[in-house]
Amino acid sequence: MVTASHLVKKALSGNSFLLEAMSKELISYGNLAEQLKPEIEQELGKKVKESAIVMALRRYAEELQNFDKNIKKFKFHGEILMRTNIMDFNIVKSNSLLNKIKNIYSLVNFEKGDTLNIILGSNEVSIVTNEKYKEKLSNFLKGEKILNKKFDLVALTIVFEGLGFFTTPGVIFTAIRKLAWEQINIYEIVSTMTELTFILSKKDSIRAYNVLQELVKK
Repeated sequence: MVTASHLVKKALSGNSFLLEAMSKELISYGNLAEQLKPEIEQELGKKVKESAIVMALRRYAEELQNFDKNIKKFKFHGEILMRTNIMDFNIVKSNSLLNKIKNIYSLVNFEKGDTLNIILGSNEVSIVTNEKYKEKLSNFLKGEKILNKKFDLVALTIVFEGLGFFTTPGVIFTAIRKLAWEQINIYEIVSTMTELTFILSKKDSIRAYNVLQELVKK
């Protein structure tokens, strides 16, 4: 059964800035309820008391605050690494591409610290590597349908101490929320047991580094 509480969460779920403000008790629930009332009434197909929406907002805010308290128990200790001159190719997934990927690792010199991340989606594949391999990768992908090429990127990696990152819910969400608050777009996210990497535009790299550094310091 759909309730006002469900619809409040639905209306707010896509607004990271509003959720952040609610978790820090910076929102007037009365004003927000007034704005949400027409949308919720339309979804429910009946009139709803503003006080019921306010109550739902307060309960949701408490959930957000409890979530933040649990996340604060996790120590974001580690170091931040930045790799520049990164590119991101997005390609339509195909059998021929999957066969080629088996040999793609030979293109990159890992001994010199070069980057290669292959992200397999349901219909697409993203290949993130150093810009110096642009020609090699383009030749390697001949015959494949390339959807997008993005250059002037950086890879920002948090290398965590221990395995707590891998087993703690909400860590990735917290980092993403901090970046979103600064209007920083994320092109790709890559994670392992102890590393979390964001692929970002070079123009956002310093701001993003400072945001993540502040998180690690805390």
